[in-house]
Amino acid sequence: MRDLGVGFKYLVSGQRWVAAHGKAFGLGLIPGLVTLVLYAGALVGLFLWGDDFVGWATPFADDWGSPWLGLFRGFLTALLFGLSLLLAVVTFTAVTLLIGQPFYEELSEQVDRDVSPDGTAPVSDLPLWKELWISARDSLRIVARAAVWGVLLFGLGFIPVVGQTLIPVIGFLVTGFFLTEELTAVALQRRRINVRTRLQMLRDRRMMVWGFGTPLALAFLVPFVAVFLMPGAVAGATMMARDLMGEDQKPSGSVADADAAAG
Repeated sequence: MRDLGVGFKYLVSGQRWVAAHGKAFGLGLIPGLVTLVLYAGALVGLFLWGDDFVGWATPFADDWGSPWLGLFRGFLTALLFGLSLLLAVVTFTAVTLLIGQPFYEELSEQVDRDVSPDGTAPVSDLPLWKELWISARDSLRIVARAAVWGVLLFGLGFIPVVGQTLIPVIGFLVTGFFLTEELTAVALQRRRINVRTRLQMLRDRRMMVWGFGTPLALAFLVPFVAVFLMPGAVAGATMMARDLMGEDQKPSGSVADADAAAG
């Protein structure tokens, strides 16, 4: 259970780091704002035409009487919108990181140098186009995995009681895990850690991952919050990546300092 608190403390430390580095914070907002506009349009469209989509997808219920038809399709529409929100949280991070690759790469390197005892940071020697290609390829793999989980949880949502209580909790844990993978990938990709190894590293520290990613997933559901938390989330994930790699950190970037930040 200690790891659960450690993950949350890295999240807090990351937000404090960007608060103390205003220029990095400002640059880190730009990709999130661009992605927010794109996603807001998509969600508004789903909200306006979600009923029509559900009606088209369930022609077998056209002859149902009232109130069952309304209740059935209303439930499916709400479930569809909720699932879309969860998937939006995961893909928002992937798309934002892809759009803002140069911004977040620089931010992550600054954090690495700041918390490294010798003031150095791993630097990628790959050209930008190749970094973007690797990032896009790995993001698609993660989004595909998240989509499989989303479809599974969507189906389990039909189970009475469990579907309305336990399944949403599992959904946020899953979302938090994949969010953390996307964010730590910025620092781990510079260390030439491939996606399969990254996933195994995160599975080995599930509690820390949930402590970091699940509160973030919940916060990302609030409009505009994701944009403002993204720079700090990248910073905190960089500190977590150093922990996963077993790399030393100066007290200013350590969990001990995060204790003081959270306390």
